[in-house]
Amino acid sequence: MLRTMRNSRTALLAMAIAGTMACVPQASIAAWAQADSNAADAVMKRLDKKEFKNVKATVDGNGIVTLTGTVDLYEYKAEADHRAHKTKGIQGVRNEIEVSGPSVSDDELRQKLGEKLTYDRVGYGNLFNAITIGVQNGVVTLGGHARTDVDKDSAISLVSTYPGVKDVEDEIQVDPTSMMDDRTRMAVARAVYGYPTLNKYAIDPAKPIRISVQNGHVELSGVVDSESDKNVAYIQANGVPGVFSVKNDIMVVGGQESSKEKSKKQ
Repeated sequence: MLRTMRNSRTALLAMAIAGTMACVPQASIAAWAQADSNAADAVMKRLDKKEFKNVKATVDGNGIVTLTGTVDLYEYKAEADHRAHKTKGIQGVRNEIEVSGPSVSDDELRQKLGEKLTYDRVGYGNLFNAITIGVQNGVVTLGGHARTDVDKDSAISLVSTYPGVKDVEDEIQVDPTSMMDDRTRMAVARAVYGYPTLNKYAIDPAKPIRISVQNGHVELSGVVDSESDKNVAYIQANGVPGVFSVKNDIMVVGGQESSKEKSKKQ
């Protein structure tokens, strides 16, 4: 009896849906289809560049565009997404474009991108950016800290244009805007790079000792020649007035003390 009642309700529901659809004028259905087609055409007009020659766009009844096809660089995939979002009538974008550029090993990508990011924004206080890089199957994850949104955007743009990058995941944290933190950054930089055994690291514009500050809390990162230099950097930063704490993530070359440092202890 119960099964019969359920079957009856299902049948009634199906009839109601069918009746509702029957009441929709065919002209309206055609108009919706035409609107979707027009929206897709509008997206394709925005993608009328050689970079997007293998990209296709389709639009569903909810104004959601699906992008498919291939591009040579991740930069183009991101740009196609941006252009689609800016198209009138588009409510959302499903970006299924694949990056089909050259295949580069994860280790090589990590090394090359690391070199480029090291010198990114030289002359604009890049020693206050501590951006990390992770690579897996061509997908690059950027983390760590950037001093400003401009620094963050610059790092993402640099990685996006490198051949072999299949996708970019942004986990970079922008340090809080604070005049007090700005003063602390400069004071820590003077204390660290002004110390006699550490000022050698100021010769390279990449400045291997990176300093990031979040509400008075300092994080040190980068690479130095010895454990002694690492410890001195921590002591110098920790002695700056207004610093609440210091996290020392500086790495020593080779993960151990240099032979010169060892000889001093013998």
